[in-house]
Amino acid sequence: MTVSWQPSCPLEHLRTRAQMLAAIRRFFEARDVLEVETPLLCPATGTDPQLDFFSSQFNSPPNRPTLFLQTSPEFAMKRLLAAGSGSIYQICKAFRNGEAGRYHNPEFTILEWYRVGYDLRQLMVEVAELLQQLLQSFSAELPTKQISYQQLFLDSTGLDPLIFCVSDYQTYAVANSLPEANELCGNDHALWLDFIFSHRVQQMMDNDTIYLLHGYPAIQSSLARLNGDDSRISERFEVFINGVELGNGFYELADPLEQEARFDKEIAYRLSHGLPAVAKDAAFLQALKFGLPDCSGVAIGLDRLLMIALGSASISDVLAFPVA
Repeated sequence: MTVSWQPSCPLEHLRTRAQMLAAIRRFFEARDVLEVETPLLCPATGTDPQLDFFSSQFNSPPNRPTLFLQTSPEFAMKRLLAAGSGSIYQICKAFRNGEAGRYHNPEFTILEWYRVGYDLRQLMVEVAELLQQLLQSFSAELPTKQISYQQLFLDSTGLDPLIFCVSDYQTYAVANSLPEANELCGNDHALWLDFIFSHRVQQMMDNDTIYLLHGYPAIQSSLARLNGDDSRISERFEVFINGVELGNGFYELADPLEQEARFDKEIAYRLSHGLPAVAKDAAFLQALKFGLPDCSGVAIGLDRLLMIALGSASISDVLAFPVA
């Protein structure tokens, strides 16, 4: 059997990656944002039912605990924020089990940062500034479009994502040749939104435009604050270019009781749907009880960003040795 040993991407793409990482570090150094490192192996993982994880057994007596490869460095970074770190960023690996495809590799590189004292609008401005700087070598300056999730969903489908009537969603699915939606989504509002968004709304976005999509429905945001004027909406945004999701940002929830209640709800959902069991991250919750500073945070997928910069068709074109 012949085993392929050579990298899947051109070496020039590795040089471009190195240049991008250096530019990111210059960007944050100029803004006095501290670079940090947190563990990849963690004693707890997130409760989000949409995420699957890798686990590993630590062969050290007496208790041989289960450890998890992080799906995000978020909880550890927020513990640093609670300890008084100030604004921080991290470039690291994250891991999600079962994810493979054109835009997915189970191991991927993210940039995650938190800005103390920033609200969501301020962070969106900074995200756009960073992306413009990173992409300026590859294309003309891209226009930035801020639009609410509700408005884009309405414009694209005629459905109001904040009002759930299952018969309206079923009618839309049939009329738009998506009959499998009813079986997959049932009576679950969040699943309907995810399905229709990925199959229709993302395709309606203009190319060569940085979309900052804000005001997500509260049912889709376990780590974001609720909007003070409308509890159906969360203080969350996502970043898209060419219909590709690049990042997810929150005005961070700081209430430990509310956060634990949301974890409990997600754990109950996991149990009722036969998903792998998880436990709440006790250290993270304790940090929230000590006090998380007022802050906003975002994570950007750097492999996908590199794909867009280079015009690559697959994530394997920008990874030396993809796992899947």
